[in-house]
Amino acid sequence: MAAKIIDGKSLAAAVRAAARPQVEQLAARGVQPGLAVMLPGDNPASRVYVRNKVRACEETGLRSEMHEFPGNIEEAVLLERIARLNRDARVHGILVQLPLPRQVDAARVLSAVSPAKDVDGFHPQNLGALVSGQPGFVPCTPAGVLRMLEHEQVPIAGRQAVVVGRSNIVGKPMALLLLQKDATVTICHSKTAHLGAITRQADVLVAAVGIARLIGQEMVKPGACVIDVGMNRLADGSLAGDVDFEAVKTVAGWISPVPGGVGPMTVAMLIANTVRAAARSIPGGA
Repeated sequence: MAAKIIDGKSLAAAVRAAARPQVEQLAARGVQPGLAVMLPGDNPASRVYVRNKVRACEETGLRSEMHEFPGNIEEAVLLERIARLNRDARVHGILVQLPLPRQVDAARVLSAVSPAKDVDGFHPQNLGALVSGQPGFVPCTPAGVLRMLEHEQVPIAGRQAVVVGRSNIVGKPMALLLLQKDATVTICHSKTAHLGAITRQADVLVAAVGIARLIGQEMVKPGACVIDVGMNRLADGSLAGDVDFEAVKTVAGWISPVPGGVGPMTVAMLIANTVRAAARSIPGGA
């Protein structure tokens, strides 16, 4: 029996639709949620991602503004712009599009964003809140994956979960979110020995390592939920995830496609975080 395909595009549309009444309520109080997107360099993939984010914001009623910089941008210039956006009351969320140019210290730049405007959830304060189970902004991709699992009513508590990938953006926060939902979590990565033996134990398998079609049919437990976070550009220009979709869908219970799976949910959670940041900016706001 073929796996159920998790339609991230439709779920993302529902998340954005649910945000619109909140945007209207904020507008009635004189607040329009605003997102500032910083795009240093000329990475083509980054431009596509940013364009999708800006379009989704506008469709949901958010105000967005682009701040583009050349590839040879000095770190001090970025830090000065972030400081200005931190002070701007019209801006409720600041997104620094990664990857940054080589000469820029990404950790320093991300730490410069006010935690209250860190809608990407990358500031050390928000990551620390996630570790300790305190309120804060959760990175958008793991938050989107969790929303997908909950929407599909995939059992998590007491189950074995394996996350392939250890980045601060996806792998580590994803593992923490699953742990908070009472899964028993294992983190693997590109250098894990006998990877297939570990992934075959997973009831929930999240692939986020950035290697095209790494996860094959023989690496998946029958009936498992497989979430593919990978987005890899192949030599012919086509996109492929970290999972061999056509092969794995014959054994999995649920599977997310690439594209049309996690990607749209990442954008939807960014919008949700920005609306939440705007609401928090009002005295007595949520």
